[in-house]
Amino acid sequence: MKLSFGTDGWRGVIADEFTFANVGRVARAHAQALLDAGGRSAVVAHDTRFLGGAFARSAGETLQAAGLDVTVLKGATPTPALSYAVRAGGHAGGVMITASHNPGQYQGYKLKGSYGGSATPALVAEVEARLDGPATPRAAGGLNEADVRSEYLGALARLVDTEAIRRAGLPVYHDAMHGAAGGWIEAFTREYLGVPFHGLRAAPDPLFGGVNPEPITQNLKATMQAMRDVSGPAFAMVTDGDADRIGAVLSGGRFFNSHQIFAVLLHHLASQGKRGIVVRTVSTSGIIERLAQHHGLRVMQTPVGFKYITEAFLHGEAHPEDTVLIGGEESGGIGVQGHVPERDGLLNGLLLQEAVAATGLGLDEQFAQIEALVDFRHHYDRVDLHLPRPIDRAALMDDVAGLGSLGGHAVQEVVTLDGVKLVFAGGYGMVRASGTEPVVRLYVEAPSDAEVQGILNELRERTLRHLPG
Repeated sequence: MKLSFGTDGWRGVIADEFTFANVGRVARAHAQALLDAGGRSAVVAHDTRFLGGAFARSAGETLQAAGLDVTVLKGATPTPALSYAVRAGGHAGGVMITASHNPGQYQGYKLKGSYGGSATPALVAEVEARLDGPATPRAAGGLNEADVRSEYLGALARLVDTEAIRRAGLPVYHDAMHGAAGGWIEAFTREYLGVPFHGLRAAPDPLFGGVNPEPITQNLKATMQAMRDVSGPAFAMVTDGDADRIGAVLSGGRFFNSHQIFAVLLHHLASQGKRGIVVRTVSTSGIIERLAQHHGLRVMQTPVGFKYITEAFLHGEAHPEDTVLIGGEESGGIGVQGHVPERDGLLNGLLLQEAVAATGLGLDEQFAQIEALVDFRHHYDRVDLHLPRPIDRAALMDDVAGLGSLGGHAVQEVVTLDGVKLVFAGGYGMVRASGTEPVVRLYVEAPSDAEVQGILNELRERTLRHLPG
Protein backbone atom coordinates (compact mmCIF):
# COMPACT_ATOMS: atom_id res chain seq x y z
CA MET A 1 0.00 0.00 0.00
CA LYS A 2 1.33 3.41 -0.97
CA LEU A 3 1.23 5.88 1.91
CA SER A 4 0.71 9.55 1.06
CA PHE A 5 2.60 12.02 3.25
CA GLY A 6 1.42 15.55 3.95
CA THR A 7 3.29 18.53 5.35
CA ASP A 8 3.83 17.12 8.87
CA GLY A 9 3.90 13.40 8.14
CA TRP A 10 1.28 10.79 7.43
CA ARG A 11 -2.30 10.25 8.48
CA GLY A 12 -5.07 7.85 7.53
CA VAL A 13 -8.26 6.12 8.64
CA ILE A 14 -7.72 3.71 11.53
CA ALA A 15 -7.78 0.01 10.51
CA ASP A 16 -7.88 0.96 6.83
CA GLU A 17 -4.61 2.72 6.02
CA PHE A 18 -3.50 3.48 9.58
CA THR A 19 -2.53 0.02 10.88
CA PHE A 20 0.23 -1.29 13.14
CA ALA A 21 1.98 -2.72 10.08
CA ASN A 22 2.04 0.66 8.34
CA VAL A 23 3.10 2.45 11.52
CA GLY A 24 6.02 0.02 11.58
CA ARG A 25 6.91 0.86 7.97
CA VAL A 26 6.91 4.58 8.68
CA ALA A 27 8.83 4.22 11.95
CA ARG A 28 11.54 2.09 10.30
CA ALA A 29 11.92 4.66 7.53
CA HIS A 30 11.96 7.49 10.06
CA ALA A 31 14.64 5.71 12.10
CA GLN A 32 16.83 5.23 9.03
CA ALA A 33 16.55 8.92 8.14
CA LEU A 34 17.50 9.99 11.68
CA LEU A 35 20.36 7.48 12.02
CA ASP A 36 21.79 8.29 8.60
CA ALA A 37 21.93 11.94 9.64
CA GLY A 38 23.86 11.02 12.81
CA GLY A 39 20.88 11.02 15.18
CA ARG A 40 20.92 8.80 18.27
CA SER A 41 17.63 9.34 20.12
CA ALA A 42 13.96 10.20 19.68
CA VAL A 43 10.82 10.91 21.70
CA VAL A 44 7.34 9.48 21.02
CA ALA A 45 3.97 10.71 22.31
CA HIS A 46 0.26 10.42 21.57
CA ASP A 47 -3.03 12.26 22.10
CA THR A 48 -6.45 10.87 23.08
CA ARG A 49 -7.30 9.16 19.78
CA PHE A 50 -8.24 5.50 19.53
CA LEU A 51 -5.28 3.17 20.28
CA GLY A 52 -2.97 6.17 20.63
CA GLY A 53 -0.95 4.61 23.43
CA ALA A 54 -0.60 1.30 21.62
CA PHE A 55 0.45 2.95 18.36
CA ALA A 56 2.96 5.13 20.22
CA ARG A 57 4.46 2.10 21.98
CA SER A 58 4.65 0.21 18.69
CA ALA A 59 6.38 3.13 16.96
CA GLY A 60 8.79 3.47 19.87
CA GLU A 61 9.71 -0.21 19.82
CA THR A 62 10.32 -0.04 16.06
CA LEU A 63 12.58 3.01 16.42
CA GLN A 64 14.43 1.26 19.25
CA ALA A 65 14.92 -1.95 17.25
CA ALA A 66 16.38 0.12 14.42
CA GLY A 67 19.07 1.51 16.74
CA LEU A 68 17.70 4.65 18.41
CA ASP A 69 17.42 5.34 22.14
CA VAL A 70 13.72 6.05 22.55
CA THR A 71 11.66 7.81 25.22
CA VAL A 72 7.89 7.22 25.15
CA LEU A 73 5.95 9.90 27.03
CA LYS A 74 3.34 8.68 29.51
CA GLY A 75 -0.34 9.40 28.92
CA ALA A 76 -2.02 11.72 26.45
CA THR A 77 0.40 14.55 25.67
CA PRO A 78 -0.08 17.84 23.78
CA THR A 79 1.98 18.14 20.60
CA PRO A 80 3.84 21.26 21.84
CA ALA A 81 4.87 19.36 24.99
CA LEU A 82 6.33 16.60 22.78
CA SER A 83 8.17 19.23 20.74
CA TYR A 84 9.48 20.82 23.94
CA ALA A 85 10.73 17.43 25.17
CA VAL A 86 12.57 16.81 21.88
CA ARG A 87 14.37 20.15 21.97
CA ALA A 88 15.05 20.30 25.70
CA GLY A 89 16.44 16.76 25.71
CA GLY A 90 18.68 17.26 22.69
CA HIS A 91 17.01 14.47 20.72
CA ALA A 92 17.31 13.94 16.97
CA GLY A 93 13.57 13.99 16.40
CA GLY A 94 10.10 13.22 17.64
CA VAL A 95 6.96 11.32 16.75
CA MET A 96 3.48 12.50 17.65
CA ILE A 97 0.72 9.95 17.14
CA THR A 98 -2.18 12.26 16.29
CA ALA A 99 -4.43 13.33 13.46
CA SER A 100 -4.70 16.81 15.01
CA HIS A 101 -8.11 18.34 14.24
CA ASN A 102 -9.35 15.59 11.88
CA PRO A 103 -12.40 13.40 12.66
CA GLY A 104 -12.07 10.65 15.26
CA GLN A 105 -11.69 7.82 12.75
CA TYR A 106 -8.31 9.22 11.69
CA GLN A 107 -4.88 8.70 13.22
CA GLY A 108 -1.54 10.12 12.19
CA TYR A 109 2.24 10.00 12.54
CA LYS A 110 3.57 13.56 12.86
CA LEU A 111 7.31 14.09 12.39
CA LYS A 112 9.13 16.61 14.59
CA GLY A 113 12.63 17.98 14.05
CA SER A 114 15.44 18.19 16.62
CA TYR A 115 14.66 21.90 17.08
CA GLY A 116 11.21 21.11 18.48
CA GLY A 117 8.95 21.94 15.57
CA SER A 118 7.37 20.66 12.38
CA ALA A 119 9.68 18.51 10.28
CA THR A 120 11.22 20.19 7.28
CA PRO A 121 9.91 19.16 3.86
CA ALA A 122 13.34 17.59 3.27
CA LEU A 123 12.99 15.25 6.27
CA VAL A 124 9.43 14.30 5.30
CA ALA A 125 10.64 13.48 1.77
CA GLU A 126 13.54 11.40 3.16
CA VAL A 127 11.22 9.31 5.31
CA GLU A 128 8.78 8.80 2.45
CA ALA A 129 11.62 7.74 0.12
CA ARG A 130 12.86 5.14 2.63
CA LEU A 131 9.47 3.49 3.25
CA ASP A 132 10.30 0.23 1.50
CA GLY A 133 14.06 0.58 1.17
CA PRO A 134 16.72 -1.60 2.81
CA ALA A 135 17.62 -0.98 6.45
CA THR A 136 21.21 -0.75 7.72
CA PRO A 137 21.59 -3.35 10.51
CA ARG A 138 22.43 -1.73 13.87
CA ALA A 139 22.35 -2.78 17.49
CA ALA A 140 19.05 -2.01 19.23
CA GLY A 141 18.84 1.13 21.31
CA GLY A 142 17.24 1.65 24.69
CA LEU A 143 13.57 2.21 25.51
CA ASN A 144 12.18 4.06 28.51
CA GLU A 145 9.14 6.05 29.61
CA ALA A 146 9.00 9.59 30.96
CA ASP A 147 6.51 12.25 32.06
CA VAL A 148 7.19 15.71 30.63
CA ARG A 149 4.21 17.59 32.09
CA SER A 150 5.89 19.22 35.09
CA GLU A 151 8.94 20.33 33.08
CA TYR A 152 6.81 21.65 30.20
CA LEU A 153 4.43 23.58 32.47
CA GLY A 154 7.46 25.08 34.18
CA ALA A 155 8.68 26.28 30.78
CA LEU A 156 5.29 27.93 30.16
CA ALA A 157 5.45 29.63 33.55
CA ARG A 158 8.71 31.30 32.52
CA LEU A 159 6.96 32.77 29.47
CA VAL A 160 3.79 34.00 31.17
CA ASP A 161 3.34 36.75 33.78
CA THR A 162 1.75 34.46 36.33
CA GLU A 163 1.78 37.13 39.03
CA ALA A 164 -0.29 39.52 36.90
CA ILE A 165 -2.88 36.79 36.29
CA ARG A 166 -2.89 35.90 39.99
CA ARG A 167 -3.40 39.55 41.01
CA ALA A 168 -6.27 40.02 38.54
CA GLY A 169 -8.05 37.00 39.99
CA LEU A 170 -9.94 36.33 36.76
CA PRO A 171 -11.11 32.70 36.51
CA VAL A 172 -9.49 30.48 33.90
CA TYR A 173 -11.83 28.61 31.56
CA HIS A 174 -10.40 25.88 29.35
CA ASP A 175 -12.18 23.70 26.79
CA ALA A 176 -9.90 20.78 25.87
CA MET A 177 -12.38 19.39 23.30
CA HIS A 178 -11.73 15.92 24.87
CA GLY A 179 -8.18 16.16 23.56
CA ALA A 180 -4.63 15.93 24.84
CA ALA A 181 -4.63 19.15 26.89
CA GLY A 182 -7.33 17.90 29.27
CA GLY A 183 -6.05 18.54 32.81
CA TRP A 184 -2.91 20.39 31.73
CA ILE A 185 -4.23 23.98 32.01
CA GLU A 186 -5.97 22.96 35.24
CA ALA A 187 -2.63 21.75 36.64
CA PHE A 188 -0.94 24.98 35.54
CA THR A 189 -3.68 27.10 37.14
CA ARG A 190 -3.46 25.18 40.39
CA GLU A 191 0.34 25.30 40.63
CA TYR A 192 1.16 28.74 39.22
CA LEU A 193 -1.93 30.95 39.24
CA GLY A 194 -4.12 30.19 42.22
CA VAL A 195 -7.29 31.51 40.57
CA PRO A 196 -10.59 29.66 40.03
CA PHE A 197 -10.55 27.13 37.21
CA HIS A 198 -13.43 25.80 35.09
CA GLY A 199 -12.78 22.85 32.80
CA LEU A 200 -14.93 22.02 29.78
CA ARG A 201 -14.79 18.75 27.84
CA ALA A 202 -11.68 17.72 29.75
CA ALA A 203 -12.29 13.95 29.79
CA PRO A 204 -10.47 12.05 27.02
CA ASP A 205 -12.75 10.78 24.25
CA PRO A 206 -11.48 9.19 21.01
CA LEU A 207 -14.62 10.46 19.25
CA PHE A 208 -14.33 13.97 20.73
CA GLY A 209 -17.96 14.17 21.75
CA GLY A 210 -19.14 13.71 18.17
CA VAL A 211 -17.48 16.78 16.62
CA ASN A 212 -14.14 17.32 14.93
CA PRO A 213 -11.67 18.58 17.57
CA GLU A 214 -11.05 21.85 15.76
CA PRO A 215 -11.80 25.12 17.62
CA ILE A 216 -14.11 26.71 15.07
CA THR A 217 -17.69 27.95 15.50
CA GLN A 218 -19.59 24.83 14.44
CA ASN A 219 -17.69 22.66 16.94
CA LEU A 220 -18.06 24.97 19.93
CA LYS A 221 -21.80 24.97 20.64
CA ALA A 222 -21.25 23.34 24.05
CA THR A 223 -18.61 25.93 24.94
CA MET A 224 -20.82 28.81 23.82
CA GLN A 225 -23.66 27.46 25.94
CA ALA A 226 -21.38 27.11 28.98
CA MET A 227 -20.13 30.70 28.60
CA ARG A 228 -23.55 32.21 27.96
CA ASP A 229 -24.15 33.19 31.60
CA VAL A 230 -20.59 34.32 32.24
CA SER A 231 -20.03 38.08 32.28
CA GLY A 232 -17.12 40.49 32.28
CA PRO A 233 -13.75 40.01 30.55
CA ALA A 234 -13.56 36.25 31.19
CA PHE A 235 -13.20 33.94 28.18
CA ALA A 236 -12.71 30.25 27.48
CA MET A 237 -9.47 29.25 25.80
CA VAL A 238 -10.06 26.27 23.49
CA THR A 239 -7.41 23.82 22.34
CA ASP A 240 -7.78 21.32 19.50
CA GLY A 241 -7.26 17.54 19.66
CA ASP A 242 -3.49 17.67 20.05
CA ALA A 243 -3.48 21.17 21.59
CA ASP A 244 -1.29 23.00 19.10
CA ARG A 245 -4.13 25.27 17.92
CA ILE A 246 -6.00 27.92 19.90
CA GLY A 247 -9.57 29.20 19.78
CA ALA A 248 -11.61 31.36 22.17
CA VAL A 249 -15.19 31.87 23.30
CA LEU A 250 -16.01 35.12 25.11
CA SER A 251 -18.34 35.71 28.02
CA GLY A 252 -21.90 35.66 26.75
CA GLY A 253 -21.01 32.80 24.39
CA ARG A 254 -19.51 34.78 21.50
CA PHE A 255 -16.85 33.25 19.27
CA PHE A 256 -13.52 35.08 18.93
CA ASN A 257 -11.74 34.00 15.75
CA SER A 258 -8.11 33.11 15.06
CA HIS A 259 -7.33 36.37 13.22
CA GLN A 260 -8.52 38.34 16.25
CA ILE A 261 -6.47 36.15 18.60
CA PHE A 262 -3.35 36.68 16.45
CA ALA A 263 -3.90 40.46 16.51
CA VAL A 264 -4.41 40.62 20.28
CA LEU A 265 -1.30 38.53 20.95
CA LEU A 266 0.79 40.61 18.55
CA HIS A 267 -0.39 43.87 20.11
CA HIS A 268 0.15 42.54 23.64
CA LEU A 269 3.71 41.38 22.95
CA ALA A 270 4.67 44.51 21.01
CA SER A 271 3.19 46.75 23.73
CA GLN A 272 5.56 45.05 26.19
CA GLY A 273 8.46 46.29 24.07
CA LYS A 274 9.23 42.94 22.46
CA ARG A 275 10.59 43.14 18.94
CA GLY A 276 11.02 40.90 15.93
CA ILE A 277 9.56 39.96 12.58
CA VAL A 278 5.84 39.18 12.31
CA VAL A 279 5.28 36.13 10.12
CA ARG A 280 1.80 35.54 8.74
CA THR A 281 0.47 33.02 6.29
CA VAL A 282 -1.21 34.44 3.21
CA SER A 283 -4.74 33.66 4.46
CA THR A 284 -4.51 35.78 7.63
CA SER A 285 -6.24 39.12 8.15
CA GLY A 286 -4.92 42.36 6.70
CA ILE A 287 -5.15 43.84 10.18
CA ILE A 288 -1.99 41.92 11.11
CA GLU A 289 0.13 43.81 8.59
CA ARG A 290 -1.33 47.17 9.60
CA LEU A 291 -0.80 46.46 13.28
CA ALA A 292 2.79 45.31 12.73
CA GLN A 293 3.50 48.48 10.75
CA HIS A 294 1.98 50.55 13.57
CA HIS A 295 4.51 48.99 15.95
CA GLY A 296 7.36 49.42 13.47
CA LEU A 297 7.78 45.70 12.91
CA ARG A 298 8.71 43.94 9.69
CA VAL A 299 6.18 41.54 8.17
CA MET A 300 6.84 38.33 6.27
CA GLN A 301 4.01 36.63 4.32
CA THR A 302 4.26 32.89 3.60
CA PRO A 303 2.21 30.15 1.93
CA VAL A 304 -0.31 28.29 4.10
CA GLY A 305 1.34 25.80 6.47
CA PHE A 306 3.12 26.25 9.77
CA LYS A 307 6.29 24.66 8.38
CA TYR A 308 7.03 27.98 6.65
CA ILE A 309 6.69 29.82 9.97
CA THR A 310 8.95 27.24 11.62
CA GLU A 311 11.57 27.91 8.93
CA ALA A 312 11.37 31.63 9.70
CA PHE A 313 11.84 30.99 13.44
CA LEU A 314 14.86 28.77 12.75
CA HIS A 315 16.36 31.34 10.39
CA GLY A 316 15.89 33.98 13.09
CA GLU A 317 17.67 31.82 15.66
CA ALA A 318 20.68 31.61 13.34
CA HIS A 319 20.49 35.29 12.33
CA PRO A 320 19.47 37.50 15.30
CA GLU A 321 18.70 40.45 13.04
CA ASP A 322 15.83 38.33 11.65
CA THR A 323 14.47 37.09 14.98
CA VAL A 324 10.75 36.32 14.82
CA LEU A 325 8.42 37.85 17.42
CA ILE A 326 5.28 35.94 16.47
CA GLY A 327 4.10 33.79 13.59
CA GLY A 328 0.53 32.72 12.90
CA GLU A 329 -1.84 31.04 10.50
CA GLU A 330 -5.55 31.32 9.81
CA SER A 331 -6.30 27.92 11.37
CA GLY A 332 -5.29 29.01 14.89
CA GLY A 333 -1.67 27.85 14.92
CA ILE A 334 0.52 30.53 16.52
CA GLY A 335 4.13 30.46 17.71
CA VAL A 336 5.86 33.11 19.83
CA GLN A 337 9.38 34.24 20.60
CA GLY A 338 11.37 32.47 23.31
CA HIS A 339 9.62 29.12 23.04
CA VAL A 340 9.93 26.15 20.67
CA PRO A 341 9.37 27.07 16.98
CA GLU A 342 5.99 25.39 17.16
CA ARG A 343 2.29 26.11 17.46
CA ASP A 344 1.29 25.97 21.13
CA GLY A 345 -2.37 26.31 22.04
CA LEU A 346 -1.70 26.14 25.78
CA LEU A 347 0.87 28.93 25.81
CA ASN A 348 -1.27 31.11 23.56
CA GLY A 349 -4.30 30.62 25.79
CA LEU A 350 -2.29 31.64 28.83
CA LEU A 351 -0.88 34.69 27.03
CA LEU A 352 -4.45 35.74 26.20
CA GLN A 353 -5.26 35.39 29.91
CA GLU A 354 -2.20 37.56 30.62
CA ALA A 355 -3.39 40.19 28.14
CA VAL A 356 -6.78 40.40 29.83
CA ALA A 357 -5.16 40.58 33.27
CA ALA A 358 -2.74 43.31 32.15
CA THR A 359 -5.39 45.54 30.58
CA GLY A 360 -8.53 44.68 32.50
CA LEU A 361 -10.26 44.54 29.12
CA GLY A 362 -12.00 41.63 27.44
CA LEU A 363 -10.49 40.24 24.25
CA ASP A 364 -13.26 41.85 22.19
CA GLU A 365 -12.59 45.25 23.78
CA GLN A 366 -8.87 44.89 23.07
CA PHE A 367 -9.58 43.98 19.46
CA ALA A 368 -11.91 46.95 19.05
CA GLN A 369 -9.10 49.20 20.24
CA ILE A 370 -6.78 47.61 17.66
CA GLU A 371 -9.34 48.23 14.88
CA ALA A 372 -9.54 51.88 15.88
CA LEU A 373 -5.77 52.14 16.20
CA VAL A 374 -5.09 50.99 12.63
CA ASP A 375 -8.39 52.17 11.05
CA PHE A 376 -9.50 48.73 9.88
CA ARG A 377 -12.76 46.81 10.31
CA HIS A 378 -12.48 43.04 10.40
CA HIS A 379 -15.28 40.72 9.26
CA TYR A 380 -14.35 37.26 8.03
CA ASP A 381 -15.63 33.86 6.95
CA ARG A 382 -14.31 30.77 5.20
CA VAL A 383 -16.11 28.10 3.19
CA ASP A 384 -14.70 24.71 2.18
CA LEU A 385 -16.41 23.55 -1.01
CA HIS A 386 -16.48 19.76 -1.17
CA LEU A 387 -17.01 19.17 -4.88
CA PRO A 388 -18.60 16.06 -6.45
CA ARG A 389 -15.62 15.55 -8.80
CA PRO A 390 -12.13 16.98 -9.43
CA ILE A 391 -11.76 20.42 -10.91
CA ASP A 392 -9.22 21.95 -13.27
CA ARG A 393 -7.23 23.76 -10.59
CA ALA A 394 -5.00 25.71 -12.98
CA ALA A 395 -7.94 27.02 -14.99
CA LEU A 396 -9.76 28.10 -11.82
CA MET A 397 -6.69 29.92 -10.48
CA ASP A 398 -6.13 31.70 -13.80
CA ASP A 399 -9.77 32.74 -13.90
CA VAL A 400 -9.75 34.17 -10.37
CA ALA A 401 -6.39 35.89 -10.89
CA GLY A 402 -7.86 37.77 -13.84
CA LEU A 403 -10.65 39.43 -11.84
CA GLY A 404 -10.39 43.20 -11.69
CA SER A 405 -12.95 43.67 -8.95
CA LEU A 406 -14.54 41.67 -6.14
CA GLY A 407 -17.80 42.59 -4.45
CA GLY A 408 -17.60 45.99 -6.10
CA HIS A 409 -14.12 46.64 -4.73
CA ALA A 410 -11.26 47.28 -7.15
CA VAL A 411 -8.53 44.64 -6.83
CA GLN A 412 -5.31 46.35 -5.75
CA GLU A 413 -2.99 43.34 -5.61
CA VAL A 414 -2.99 39.72 -6.78
CA VAL A 415 -0.98 37.39 -4.52
CA THR A 416 -0.14 33.90 -5.79
CA LEU A 417 1.96 32.55 -2.92
CA ASP A 418 -0.63 29.85 -2.31
CA GLY A 419 -3.77 29.76 -4.42
CA VAL A 420 -4.92 33.22 -5.53
CA LYS A 421 -5.54 36.09 -3.13
CA LEU A 422 -7.22 39.27 -4.39
CA VAL A 423 -6.49 42.19 -2.09
CA PHE A 424 -8.76 45.24 -2.06
CA ALA A 425 -9.16 48.25 0.24
CA GLY A 426 -10.38 46.81 3.55
CA GLY A 427 -10.12 43.13 2.80
CA TYR A 428 -9.41 40.26 0.45
CA GLY A 429 -10.90 37.25 -1.28
CA MET A 430 -8.84 34.08 -1.65
CA VAL A 431 -9.28 30.75 -3.45
CA ARG A 432 -7.15 27.66 -2.71
CA ALA A 433 -7.69 24.26 -4.30
CA SER A 434 -6.55 21.08 -2.56
CA GLY A 435 -3.95 19.07 -4.44
CA THR A 436 -5.16 15.75 -3.03
CA GLU A 437 -8.98 15.91 -2.96
CA PRO A 438 -11.83 17.75 -4.73
CA VAL A 439 -11.99 20.56 -2.17
CA VAL A 440 -11.72 24.29 -2.88
CA ARG A 441 -11.30 26.64 0.07
CA LEU A 442 -12.69 30.17 -0.08
CA TYR A 443 -11.53 32.87 2.35
CA VAL A 444 -13.00 36.37 2.56
CA GLU A 445 -12.34 39.41 4.72
CA ALA A 446 -14.38 42.57 4.15
CA PRO A 447 -15.61 45.68 5.99
CA SER A 448 -19.00 44.09 6.84
CA ASP A 449 -20.58 40.66 7.28
CA ALA A 450 -22.93 41.32 4.37
CA GLU A 451 -20.00 42.02 2.05
CA VAL A 452 -18.20 38.90 3.27
CA GLN A 453 -21.17 36.71 2.38
CA GLY A 454 -21.69 38.45 -0.95
CA ILE A 455 -18.07 37.90 -1.99
CA LEU A 456 -18.16 34.29 -0.80
CA ASN A 457 -21.19 33.71 -3.04
CA GLU A 458 -19.39 35.38 -5.94
CA LEU A 459 -16.34 33.14 -5.52
CA ARG A 460 -18.50 30.05 -5.00
CA GLU A 461 -20.38 30.64 -8.25
CA ARG A 462 -17.16 31.24 -10.16
CA THR A 463 -15.63 28.05 -8.76
CA LEU A 464 -18.65 25.91 -9.64
CA ARG A 465 -18.45 27.07 -13.27
CA HIS A 466 -15.24 25.05 -13.54
CA LEU A 467 -16.83 21.72 -12.63
CA PRO A 468 -16.52 19.38 -15.64
CA GLY A 469 -19.73 18.28 -17.35
